[in-house]
Amino acid sequence: MDLYEYQAKELFAKHGVPVLAGEVADSAESARAVAQRLGGPVVVKAQVKTGGRGKAGGVKLAETPEEAAAAAEAILGLDIKGHVARRVLVTEASQIAAEYYLSFLVDRANRTFLAMASAEGGVEIEQLAVERPEALAKVAVDPLV
Repeated sequence: MDLYEYQAKELFAKHGVPVLAGEVADSAESARAVAQRLGGPVVVKAQVKTGGRGKAGGVKLAETPEEAAAAAEAILGLDIKGHVARRVLVTEASQIAAEYYLSFLVDRANRTFLAMASAEGGVEIEQLAVERPEALAKVAVDPLV
């Protein structure tokens, strides 16, 4: 399963995992409208299936609906590692006490699934895996067990 962030959030919410309110927008004007509905500061995030969004300019904090529209305008059409942002997720901003990384993926080499987790968040997770592999837990998941 290859999901955009907004799709993962929808699945989490469906199964009772708390998520911040947010909506997908495909234009600056629709991002403005979402920010207006949410009220308060929002985060505008490129919806692309690759890492490095923040460093590439694909994640922006907006204090007002007008700033959300400007952020969406800057992000939409942005090429991030060969993935063009056609939609943004406009979500409530929050004070982050801790950030974690969790991923489930197909380990093709070993023909199984792999769960990866870190207490150091998802920013630069590839770099973390190289520089400090002990900070990234990897567990093979046998789907038949």
